[in-house]
Amino acid sequence: MSSCRFISSVWGRRCLVSSFKSRSFSLVNGKCSSAKILTGETMNPFVKQIEYAVRGAIVERAGVLEKELAKGAPKPYKEVVKANIGDAHALGMKPLTFPRQVIAMCICPELLETSDFPADAKAKARRILNDTRGFSMGAYSDSQGLEGIRNNVAKYIGDRDGYPSDPNSVYLTSGASEAIRAILKLLQTSVNTGNGRAGIMIPIPQYPLYSATLSEMNSYQINYYLDEANGWRLDIDELKRSLNEAKPHCVPRALCVINPGNPTGQVLSYENVRDIIKFCKEERLVLLADEVYQANVYGEGMKFHSFKKVLRDLGSDYDDFELISFHSTSKGFLGECGFRGGYMEIVGMDNEVRLQLKKMMSAKLCSCITGQAMMDCLVSPPQPGDESYDTFIKEKTAVLQSFKERAKLVAETFNSMEGFQCNEVMGAMYAFPQLFLPKKAQDEAKAKGMHPDSFYALELLEKTGLCVVPGNGFGQRDGTFHFRLTILPPIEALKPLFERLKAFHQEFMEKYRDPSSSL
Repeated sequence: MSSCRFISSVWGRRCLVSSFKSRSFSLVNGKCSSAKILTGETMNPFVKQIEYAVRGAIVERAGVLEKELAKGAPKPYKEVVKANIGDAHALGMKPLTFPRQVIAMCICPELLETSDFPADAKAKARRILNDTRGFSMGAYSDSQGLEGIRNNVAKYIGDRDGYPSDPNSVYLTSGASEAIRAILKLLQTSVNTGNGRAGIMIPIPQYPLYSATLSEMNSYQINYYLDEANGWRLDIDELKRSLNEAKPHCVPRALCVINPGNPTGQVLSYENVRDIIKFCKEERLVLLADEVYQANVYGEGMKFHSFKKVLRDLGSDYDDFELISFHSTSKGFLGECGFRGGYMEIVGMDNEVRLQLKKMMSAKLCSCITGQAMMDCLVSPPQPGDESYDTFIKEKTAVLQSFKERAKLVAETFNSMEGFQCNEVMGAMYAFPQLFLPKKAQDEAKAKGMHPDSFYALELLEKTGLCVVPGNGFGQRDGTFHFRLTILPPIEALKPLFERLKAFHQEFMEKYRDPSSSL
């Protein structure tokens, strides 16, 4: 089977095979009928609407190619590079020493009695264990998380912003994704059809967690477009346009902002953040601030401005403003995705809603305790004079400097190639270049039943082993094509990878070039 046919049929075949393997059949009126209660026809229809391109069909094809390589199949490359997801450790990043030492002692307390670990790491591990029930990471915590860690999160926020944070407004979660999903559930209305549904404003392009979750909840997705021509700037007039067009179709409840941007890599200015807060106040919208990349800022003169700080700068008129911000251990300079550590801070929330949120979180008992401990290492790292400080700062600085170099290399490489335009990667971990595909290539894609940038991404994977995510999985303006590439592979891996990409791209453009056009 060709790779294109694989993409278009893989899901259907899987469901068909699974159906025949798992179902028992009985004859009803002489016809074969499934005895299963829960089937594709009877299951929750909103779950079937979910799409998550970051782990979609092209990524599945990459997995097949990996297995073929392992069996010795000849390919024009030695390995598949999965640049589809911001998984730093999977792409070669080494874990920082201090957090792993702390986690090791938390999980195996007898290590506290050895001389193998520095005193400050031991002290942190003991404090975390003393905060648990039974001096064990295997015990549940309170639903909001261990109190000592929430205190440290609140101190981190206060030190960052210059305004106090209440530990009782901090919830430790299994990654930022869990927190975001919880808040989106709270924002739903009592009606899940028609114009009574909750409407949630999300950026386009966006991280597919948002569109997938809104599909699952049957919420109304209100798209607002980031301004690609102006460095993916968030324009207030565009927010007003999208909101006004959506009002007849839903009950607008919230605005989601990702800063620094995923997949677009922009960093919002102070003025832009301030104007967004004012817009939400005027339109009575809850503001959801996805700030998981706050440590990943590379652009010259760029600085991360938290929504919490700018909100407090606006003064007492905004004391009741409803803001929920999210952070994670998966990104930044730790890249500890698998530990699933995250937090959300709740500001201005109604007391009854707080009670219901706590009840909802209690139903999940608590977030992963090792993830909570990793968050403690993020927000309360070694300080000057501590035994681990020099090593920690050296490792942290090296990681962020390397990301900065890669961000520059990736953008410059794309902009040196015909048919690409890539904005500066100011922050986060991704480039989202625009791809100007020849009409012949677009027609070929449509003939195969594929979106043009999915067609390009699949060809790129087959010829070079580089796995990227097509732009249509994140949303984009009609008639434009993109893909997302993480900047996480090491420089020494990126450079030869880009040489293969350049050769492929030149061959692709020549193959599909329209003689009457510059493309």
